[in-house]
Amino acid sequence: MRALRALSLANLKSFVRDRAALFWTLAFPIVFVILFGTIFAGGGAQYQLAWVDQDGSATAAALRAAFEANAPVELKDGTFEESKSRMLRGDVDGILVIPKGLSAVIDAAHAGQHPDPIEVTVVTDPSRSNTSLAIQQIATGLVMAANLQLSGASPLLTVRPDALQTQQLNGVSFFVPSILAMALMQLGVFASIPLVQQREKLILKRLNATPLPRWALVGSNVAVRLVIAAVQTALILGIGIALLGVKVVGDPLPIAGFVILGALTFTSIGYVIASFARTEEAANGITSVVQFPLMFLSGIFFPLEVLPDWLRSVATLMPLTYLGDALRQTMVGGAPFMPLPVDAAVLGGWLVVTLGISARFFRWQ
Repeated sequence: MRALRALSLANLKSFVRDRAALFWTLAFPIVFVILFGTIFAGGGAQYQLAWVDQDGSATAAALRAAFEANAPVELKDGTFEESKSRMLRGDVDGILVIPKGLSAVIDAAHAGQHPDPIEVTVVTDPSRSNTSLAIQQIATGLVMAANLQLSGASPLLTVRPDALQTQQLNGVSFFVPSILAMALMQLGVFASIPLVQQREKLILKRLNATPLPRWALVGSNVAVRLVIAAVQTALILGIGIALLGVKVVGDPLPIAGFVILGALTFTSIGYVIASFARTEEAANGITSVVQFPLMFLSGIFFPLEVLPDWLRSVATLMPLTYLGDALRQTMVGGAPFMPLPVDAAVLGGWLVVTLGISARFFRWQ
């Protein structure tokens, strides 16, 4: 029994002294609980919607008031073309179109007639699948409530979902840009691990002692990452197109440009991690700490609307937010979070800053 206690105490001391084990066992789950708790307890999303009233009646005005009173939306009036332009600029998340003839259908129903239902069109951006689904659910629920209030029996209003994109794309097509952005991010940040391995094994020290210039050593590593990025892109798109019916409707040149810029930016971030990680275990830990917030706060899987304001501000600083946005715009014509020049400028800024940091602090031994 004494031996058991002594051995258990020794193992406990060994565990406590291992900072990496302490972090991943105790601190990291707490960070995750706080992160997801903050995301999903942030008071709910507030959606910006354009309101296109083609009927101009008191009934349409009452329906508008019901939307504002019972849904997490802020409505902005305008014509359909104005609203579409707003959505293409990223100023609104969707469009609600109240058709002409709404009041006539309601009046006919009140007169004892049985008119055909009239459609309320909901225009969303399928490339932002969670936001699109949420807006459609909000519109459907409020229209059903309006039906009960207006008729109490047969529905007078129906919801017709419509897409911002004019091309007929399946759901997988809109999901592919997010997958590609995530793959490029992981490719870059995980570049740190082989660099640290080579430093620990003194491979970098030996290479640094050769006549080969340092820029050639770094350039070869970056070139390999770009080749892998090209292979990743070809595989993701090729399998998607061949097996899942994925369609890419954008110009190949901007897509390729953002793939290259994204791969370079995240590879440079990987070099920063390698600059400060002393061991392979530390590199693994730092890489995971970096990639998880990027994945969950950048809008590639969760819509930014569900985040509290302060976390949304954090998301606007993350390079993956802009890479995912750029790929959605160029690949499937998604509504922008930012204009493409801004996406390119932010990614370029991250590239320049992280290159400077890694050039200053990277150690060869």
